[in-house]
Amino acid sequence: MKQYKFILSGGGTGGHIYPAIAIANELKSRFPDAEFLFVGAKDKMEMQKVPQAGYKIIGLWIAGLQRRLTFDNALFPVKLLSSLLQSRTIIRNFKPDVVIGTGGFASGPLLQVAEFAGIPTVIQEQNSYPGITNKLLSKNANKICVAYENLERFFPKHKMILTGNPVRQDLIDIDSKREEALQYFNLDPTKKTLLVLGGSLGARRVNQLIAKEILTFAAHNIQVIWQCGKLYFDEYKRVEENENIQIHSFIDRMDLVYAAADIVISRAGASSVSELCIVGKPVIFIPSPNVAEDHQTKNAQAIVDKKGALLLKESELDSQFSVVFESLVKDPEKQKQLGKNIKQLALPEATKQIVDEIVKLIR
Repeated sequence: MKQYKFILSGGGTGGHIYPAIAIANELKSRFPDAEFLFVGAKDKMEMQKVPQAGYKIIGLWIAGLQRRLTFDNALFPVKLLSSLLQSRTIIRNFKPDVVIGTGGFASGPLLQVAEFAGIPTVIQEQNSYPGITNKLLSKNANKICVAYENLERFFPKHKMILTGNPVRQDLIDIDSKREEALQYFNLDPTKKTLLVLGGSLGARRVNQLIAKEILTFAAHNIQVIWQCGKLYFDEYKRVEENENIQIHSFIDRMDLVYAAADIVISRAGASSVSELCIVGKPVIFIPSPNVAEDHQTKNAQAIVDKKGALLLKESELDSQFSVVFESLVKDPEKQKQLGKNIKQLALPEATKQIVDEIVKLIR
């Protein structure tokens, strides 16, 4: 049997990296002898996260364009040319059967070279509003796996398959892990648990809000697991002197933390949204306004439109948070309905479906 070779590229944020790792893991389970190579951007988090997952990675000298005039912008053409030449060398030496891109600037040069060389390419778009890299690559890609409906205005319709986003398979059955979760996080089973997720690096405005609302949570007898992000951990760890609050820079056991949670406050990155659909808990989304094309608001709105979550913009937090939060906490029926509605939007077989499409291209 032929030994297949796959290159996966994507990065910059966890939202691009973790789907790529999930796809690689599923491919590996089907083709144990296959060879894998990841391509990312030098100095970005994929250079640590991918080797931790057991895969080899090469870093390109590439970065996105800034929205203002900077020295990095002036270097962009040089970086792009360097990355295209390096990508050509990687493709030539590795000879992949399929190249898979999950977004982020590193995937641009690599998939461009693969497409030019006639190697089958698959792109996986996590967001309801696609990034510029995937929009450019879509014209020549063989397949485009998407997580949201109605993306025809961005991508050729005949290439699109609605698969959903790859998520951790350990989230599929969290209800059975409730007891283990309460013990793992040393939680009081008689209290409701609020989980706060600000993304892998953290979210300044969300953190400021939680610090300000600590007394509100205490008044409702709520315990809090607060993932503040590594950039903010030193600033907020002193708050942990309050016995009802646990602060984490990063949470490894996401399956258990979701199992323990009764209500979730979260950013609306694509991976988080997909995970929360599978988990089926009541959610208040606070999208980051500092992302390209405001795609987090669009991700959250797609769920809100189907009555699956609540949405608060950062600009509304001071005036609206207490009202929205208290109305949710005091209404168990509303919590139940939101959890039920969001779960109906889940696409738990996403990783398997994406790999099915990749396999069609190698046979």
